[in-house]
Amino acid sequence: MNLKRCDWCGNDELYRQYHDDEWSVPCFNDTVLFEFLLLEGAQAGLSWITILRKRENYRSAFDQFDPVKIARYTPKKIEKLLTNPGIVRNRLKVESAVRNARAYLAIVERESSFSEYIWQFVDGEPKQNRWKSMAQVPASTPQSDLMSKQLKKDGFNFVGSTICYAYMQSMGMVNDHLTTCFRHQECAVVSRT
Repeated sequence: MNLKRCDWCGNDELYRQYHDDEWSVPCFNDTVLFEFLLLEGAQAGLSWITILRKRENYRSAFDQFDPVKIARYTPKKIEKLLTNPGIVRNRLKVESAVRNARAYLAIVERESSFSEYIWQFVDGEPKQNRWKSMAQVPASTPQSDLMSKQLKKDGFNFVGSTICYAYMQSMGMVNDHLTTCFRHQECAVVSRT
C-alpha cells in the first residue's frame, strides 16, 4: 500500500519512520520532552535529518538525556564532547545543553512537571491544523513566540521562536500533518489519556 505522507519526509526511510511513528504525536513525558528540547537546539541551522541520524549518538554522549547528569557536566566533560564526531560539535550548542538541563531542573522543581509547564502554551491540548500544502505551514506562531520568550526568561537558550515551533510540531502540541497525509487524522484522535 502506498501511503500519502507529508512532503518533507521524502523517500528517506529514517525520516519516514520518524514521520509515521513520532512526529506530531502528543507527548506528555518529561524525559522525552527534555530530549527533544536538546535535539531541537542542536538542530538550529541544520536539517532535522542530520540530527535524526545522530540521535543515538546523542543519547549515548548525553547520558540518555538524563538532565541531572547533564546539569553536572564540567568544562572537562564539555571538551570531551566537542571531540565526539557522533554529535554536532558546536561549543555553544553543547554548552547550551548543560545550561538547558539546569533550567529544566529548576522548572521541574518549581512546577513539579515540565509537561505541564510546556503544554501551557497551547492550553494543554494539541492544536489541530488543517494545512493542505507545506507552503501553508508557518515557521513560527504567536504561541511559539510566547514559548520562546518564557523559556529564555527561565534560563534556556537555543530556543528561538522557530526552534520552539519545530519543537511544538515534534511533540504533537500542534498537528501539522497535511490533511492529505495518512497521519493527520490518526494524530488528531490521540488524546492526553
